Formats: sequence, structure tokens, C-alpha cells
Amino acid sequence: MPRALDHIVIPSHDLDAQADLFRRLGFQVGARNRHPWGTENHIVQFDGAFLELIALGEGFVAPETAPKEFSFAGAVASFLSHDEGMAMLVMRSDDAEADRREFVRTGLGDFSRFYFRREGRRPNGEVVTVAFSLAFAASPAFPSTSFFVCQQHHPENFWSRAAQLHPNGALGVAGLRLAHPRPEEGLEFLAKFFAAPADRKGAGYVFGLDEGVIGELREGPAPSLTLLEIRVADLRAAERRLAQEGVAFSKRDGRLEIAAGDAMGLELAFTTS
Repeated sequence: MPRALDHIVIPSHDLDAQADLFRRLGFQVGARNRHPWGTENHIVQFDGAFLELIALGEGFVAPETAPKEFSFAGAVASFLSHDEGMAMLVMRSDDAEADRREFVRTGLGDFSRFYFRREGRRPNGEVVTVAFSLAFAASPAFPSTSFFVCQQHHPENFWSRAAQLHPNGALGVAGLRLAHPRPEEGLEFLAKFFAAPADRKGAGYVFGLDEGVIGELREGPAPSLTLLEIRVADLRAAERRLAQEGVAFSKRDGRLEIAAGDAMGLELAFTTS
């Protein structure tokens, strides 16, 4: 079965400004959290997947890592040294250790499983503990993008229906796009990581992920995650929200599109399909 999307990590230089932008876009933005290694985040939650808005906390110093240990904090810092936008693509896991062994067997990476826990806060202010195990993959075809799977150990403390109600009517992630100057170079890695076959579409490829999310691989100037599509219940309502908040957008092919320069490095589209 194809993997299901868990979340997308979106670093910025200014987390307060990023959270304000997402509120103006019409999303409900969760409380500010801090990781043990010094990055800080906000969560934008949907039913089964989420966006992680993230930045380096005050006084951040990337921690040292042991051999075979993937540095999440180091990857965020490295990405922010040259860009903002989508940096990490994360799929859901029921058993991160089994996925880690599968990544080793299939040549996707040989990293240690990474476990961590932190405090979270429900929309009503209640403090809870959340914990995760991560298993990382890597490809030389995408040197600036990180890939991993995430297993939640206390999902009942993380997911909240109240946190999934967005003023713009957002229902979830509809699709995401990766770019590469020579798409065929990233094709085998993505097919293995997504556990989904690639179908040719024009000059690129599409992957049908679990729960209806579409992954695309297209030709582009640099290897990167380039576009995030959000499904909304009512496109006109989403359009009114953007107009009211003064967010620049264009309309094309039945979608609302926001350029990366207007969204802190994130190219974003709203769609009903």
C-alpha cells in the first residue's frame, strides 16, 4: 500500500511572522512549542496530517550527532542558511523501526531511529505529552530536502478535532510537487519512499499516495519541494478570506495560487479537487 502523508516541515527565519501569515491565509495555528534541541514550531492540523511551521529558537546551536544519527535540527538550520519554504517531507508510520530496517534493506538510508518527546498544548490550553519515533531516508538527487517517516506514540494527545477547524475551510493536503532538473534521477527513490509506483504525466510523473494525496515530480531548475496544494470546502470562501487579509493571489485553472515571494518561500495553492 502507498504510504500516507504525515506532515510537511516548513522552516522560516521569523516564526511569529510565519504564524501570522498562516492565520491571515485562514488557517488555525496551534500554540508555540519548543523541541529539546532548540527549534520551535507551530502546528497547522488537518484530519490525519499537518503542517509544521518551524524556526530556530533564540540562542540555537545545532547539537552534535553520533555516527548514523540524522540531525533534524542541523537539517533545519542548513536549509535556512539558503532558503525558506518546504524542507522536509514526512510520511506516516505504524512502526518506525521496521521502516528504518526497510530503508537500510532498499538502500534509502542507514540512520538510527530517532525518538523524542515534548509538551504539547490542546486548543483549550491543556498541557499534554506527545512523543514520536522517526526513521530517515536520503537521496543524493535531493540534497536540500529531508525525508523521513513518523510514528506517533500518544496520538490521542496530539490529534484534536477542534484544532482542525479552519476559517478558510481547509480540509487537508490535496497534493505536493517536487522538482528536479532531470526528474528521472529522483524517480526510483521517491517510488520506494512513497511505496507507490510512478505514472507518467506529460514531462513528469505522479504518485498516488494513500488517502487521496497526489505527489508530483516535475522538471525544475533545482531539486526541491516546490508546491503545496490545500483542499478547501469552498473556493470562493477561501478567496474572500485572502482578499480580506490583503494576501496577494492569482486565479488559474480553478485554483487560487500564492507565489513563494508572498508566502515566505512557500508556493501555495488552494483547490477543491
